Amino acid sequence: MEAARRSALTMRFLKKMAKPLLTSGEIRPTDLVPVIASNQKGKRSVFPMKWGFSLPKSSSPVVNARSETAFQKPLFKDHWKTHRCIVPASWYYEWEHFTTSSGKTKTGRKHLIQPAGASITYLCGLYRFEDGLPVFTILTREPGEELKEIHDRMPLILPGDITGDWINVNANPEGLLSLSLKDMVLEPADTGASEEKLI
Repeated sequence: MEAARRSALTMRFLKKMAKPLLTSGEIRPTDLVPVIASNQKGKRSVFPMKWGFSLPKSSSPVVNARSETAFQKPLFKDHWKTHRCIVPASWYYEWEHFTTSSGKTKTGRKHLIQPAGASITYLCGLYRFEDGLPVFTILTREPGEELKEIHDRMPLILPGDITGDWINVNANPEGLLSLSLKDMVLEPADTGASEEKLI
């Protein structure tokens, strides 16, 4: 993470966005965080990246992409082939979503979530360059049993030992999807002591 802090890219982001590189705390769209990807020599490296693809005529960034269809969507398909990344975190947050008797969707309790038996959560994403600076979006999938009552989607998360395959530009990403983790542990995030923390 220190390499990302000292990166010339981080300095360029600071000049453009006036936002620091965050390595702890709750991470929100448009924040700048350390992300793992292959460098120009194909070696695993850490880069500062902003969360969210920009769209013309829209102020809302694209922060998620469906892993089931990203390979065919115009916005993502080229990056699916060659620009895959990993966002390491201690955990991630999700808010409970439920439907009221009138049919409206409401947001309920906030939960802290991570893979069972893991201390690091490896979120899979795609990245691209906007104005010469890297930005990323996080891939999602259908939720596992533990999360179905909370939300209809969850991040695509891989075991740590195959994250190198995910960022390898020569790898077949479709072949890795079946290895994604579904067994999650969750707890209410009510105290404020449980902030999302990037590693």
